[in-house]
Amino acid sequence: MGRRTILLTGFPGFIGSRLIPKLLADDAEAELVALVEPRMQDRARQAAAALPGGADRVSIVAGDITRRRLGLDAADYDDLTGRTVAVHHLAAVYDLAVGAELAELVNVTGTENVVRFCRDCSALERHNYVSTAYTAGMRSGLVREAELAAGQTFKNHYESTKFAAEVLVRMSLDDVPTTIYRPAIVVGDSRTGETQKFDGPYYMLRTISATKGPLPQIGNPAALFNTVPVDFVVDAIAAGARDAGAAGLTLHLTDPDPVSSAEIFALLAREYDGRVPSFRVPTGVLDRALRYAPVRRMYGGTPRESVVYLNHPVRFDTTNATEVLGRHGLRCPRFPEYVGPIVAFFKQHEDDDALRPAHER
Repeated sequence: MGRRTILLTGFPGFIGSRLIPKLLADDAEAELVALVEPRMQDRARQAAAALPGGADRVSIVAGDITRRRLGLDAADYDDLTGRTVAVHHLAAVYDLAVGAELAELVNVTGTENVVRFCRDCSALERHNYVSTAYTAGMRSGLVREAELAAGQTFKNHYESTKFAAEVLVRMSLDDVPTTIYRPAIVVGDSRTGETQKFDGPYYMLRTISATKGPLPQIGNPAALFNTVPVDFVVDAIAAGARDAGAAGLTLHLTDPDPVSSAEIFALLAREYDGRVPSFRVPTGVLDRALRYAPVRRMYGGTPRESVVYLNHPVRFDTTNATEVLGRHGLRCPRFPEYVGPIVAFFKQHEDDDALRPAHER
C-alpha cells in the first residue's frame, strides 16, 4: 500500500500543533507533511520532534502558500499531489489590526493556491478548511452555517479576507470534497487552560489583573460573546475529517449556548480574585480612550480593534455541527465549565513574556 500523506499548513501554530497528533492517531497508516515558511523550519522541526510520533511520521517541508505551487519546485509539487489524501489548511493571518495587503496575500491568495493544490491531487479524500465564524462580519441575529454572503460589512481586514477566502473554497465544492470549519474565538484548553498567547479574551483578564481599585464592567449584557476551547476545536476538526457525512458541509465550531460579554468579564473577575465589577464604562468612551497608549496599558494592553467584539449581538446556528459531532460523542463545553482552568493558567503565567502577543514583546 502506498503512503497516505496528509498535508497541513499553519504549523507550529496553536491549533495545528495540537491537531497533528490527533490526525496521526486517527489514521495509523498516515504520514503528515507540514508546509512551513523557510524562516520557520528550525522551530517547526523542534516542535514536530516533541510531538507523539512526530519524529517518525511528520516531515517539515519549506514552502510558501502565497506562491504558485506552494513555493515548491515541480518535482516536489508533483510528488505531493500524487500521494496526498487529505489537506488541512489552517495558515492565516489572525491579527485584527492586520493591514489589507498582507491579509489579502496570506488569507486570500494563500487559500487560492491551496485550493489549486487540492484540485491537482489525484487521490484527495478531503480538503479541511479552517475559516472563522466571523466571516459573518457585522451581521446580527442568527447566522446559519449554509450562509456566507449576505451583504455584510466587516470590522477589519482579517474578517473581510477570511470571507473572500471562504468564497474561493465554496467555489471549489463541486470538484473538491471539502469540509469548512468556522471556529468562534479560540481560547485555551478546557482541562489545563494552556494557551499559546494572551490575546483576544485574555485582554479581559489582563485588565482585571492591571486594575487595583474598583473594577469596571467591560462588555455588553445584550451581546453574546462566543468562545471555544482549543481542545474542542481540535477534536471537532479531526472528527469532521473522518466523517464521510461532513463532506460538503460547513460546521460552526461555536458555543450553541454562549454567555454575554459582560457575563464573561464578571466570571473571569470572580475567578481571578473574587471581585465583582462595580461600574460600567460606556462602549463609546472605552473605544475613544483606547486610542491612547497609556489607556491601553491601563486596560491590560487591550487593542481598540477588539472592543467591537464585546458589543456585537450575533448568534451562530450549529445544526450541522451538532449532528456531525454528535456522531462522535462531542459537544462544545460552555464557558462557565472551563473558566477555572483558563484563569488558573493565566495566573500562573501572566508575567511570561513569551505568552504576550508579538507586537508587545
